[in-house]
Amino acid sequence: MEKQKNAVGRRKEAVTRVWLSRGTGKITVNDKDYKEYFSLVYLQNQVELPLKATQSLDKFDVKINAAGGGMKGQAEAAKLGIGRALLEISQEYRPALKAVGVLKRDPRSVERKKFGHKKARRSYQFSKR
Repeated sequence: MEKQKNAVGRRKEAVTRVWLSRGTGKITVNDKDYKEYFSLVYLQNQVELPLKATQSLDKFDVKINAAGGGMKGQAEAAKLGIGRALLEISQEYRPALKAVGVLKRDPRSVERKKFGHKKARRSYQFSKR
């Protein structure tokens, strides 16, 4: 790998651009350390998951630009982006990444609000009188 590899990850409204390069295992999100950006340990584990699955946590430096959505959506979008970038580096990582479910894009998103309703499905209370 002579240059850095990049990939895109998406989840709900969140979009992340991920750049992977040889290094010491430094992960930054929007120019902050990922442990500072994602304060919850669960979200930190989501970001680390593809690197842990391929035993390459200390082999690559990861730079992530995250935009849109919430914290959980951004963390899961970063997980997908890192997984896709690792595949660009080597196809040998595919079975390990597939086993942990990193390569699948989660298609669920918020349903739109319908007219005549309070929310997407919740309607106004009906009264006969």
